[in-house]
Order: sequence, then structure tokens, then C-alpha cells
Amino acid sequence: MGREWTAKSFKSGNSVALRVPASVGIAPGEQWRLVEEGDHYRLEKIAAPKRKFNIDKVWGIGRDLNLKLIADEDRVFEHRPLVWEDPDWMAAHSKREP
Repeated sequence: MGREWTAKSFKSGNSVALRVPASVGIAPGEQWRLVEEGDHYRLEKIAAPKRKFNIDKVWGIGRDLNLKLIADEDRVFEHRPLVWEDPDWMAAHSKREP
């Protein structure tokens, strides 16, 4: 037999909920199936359905916006100094080992 936990049931609205210890490892929001087997119950995790992207909702959305591709010369950025490129700043903020 595997590990064993104690759980407590309580009333939640018109339902009864089962408080399961976090050490069991069940993540919040998961769906479970409760199966009755004689005088015992078995919990089975329900696999989450794969999410699908519906291209029909966005297909042709930018057709009337007169969008144009960005020219290569517009993709070039001028170099700007960054604080972490400064050796003095880097020396002051680097992790020191004991």
C-alpha cells in the first residue's frame, strides 16, 4: 500500500468539499472524477483538453488597415549605453563569493 493522508470534508454551498493536504501534490484548478466502488471511492485525474487556436476569429482582421512590411533600414537601432555595460557598475553589483 502507498502513502496515506487524512482529509476533511466540509459544506461548501450546496456541495460537500474535501480538503486535501498540500503534501499530496494536487494543483489547484485540476478536474477530478470521483468513482464509487462498493464502500470505497477512487479519485481519477481528468486530463485537460488541448487548447486549440481558432484562426477564423482573426483571419483577415488587418485586411483594411493598409499594413506594410517594415523596411530593413527601419529595423536598425542605434547603440545606446546600458548601465550593465559600465565596468564600474558591474563591479559594484556583481555577486561576490566569500
